[in-house]
Amino acid sequence: MKVIGERISILKKDDLVSVVILPDKEKRKLLLLFIWLLAWSLCGIIVLANYFQLTEQKAKLFIIVYLSFWAYFELRIIRVFMWRRSGKEKLWIQNGILHYQREINGRGKVREFNLGLVSKFHMLELSRTSWADNINQSFWIKGGERLEFTTQAKTIRLGMQLTDEEARAVLKEVNAFISV
Repeated sequence: MKVIGERISILKKDDLVSVVILPDKEKRKLLLLFIWLLAWSLCGIIVLANYFQLTEQKAKLFIIVYLSFWAYFELRIIRVFMWRRSGKEKLWIQNGILHYQREINGRGKVREFNLGLVSKFHMLELSRTSWADNINQSFWIKGGERLEFTTQAKTIRLGMQLTDEEARAVLKEVNAFISV
């Protein structure tokens, strides 16, 4: 087994290559994310509790709109927290099939792709001046994929928030196995 940094492990056998990518788990930032989640949840609960005390229709409408935005961002924060705490990306190639899974707490749908229809992987370059690239690489976001491949006119992205060195190492190992 080959280990790249603290987050990536690659296992190569005769007819199998397996890559596991863990999210960044800085304990201090994870604690701050948990505090943010608690504070956000508390704010929503307080607003929801006060909704039933209102009598004016315009105020009730405002609270409903506010709570819909609140619920959307509540779910986003929960997903990021769960991903950071116990998520991982798994990619393995075996018997001519490429399997990819984003797993949280042992759960996640496995997507399968016929290896004959899969293009070589390539790395997505980040722009230092791009606001979107900088946000997607931050700890507070679930996303920021760095690798992609194409199969049957669909582009599949993976390797969330990998550094350039980590992305190149995974790219080298997977593409070597695909070309065999």
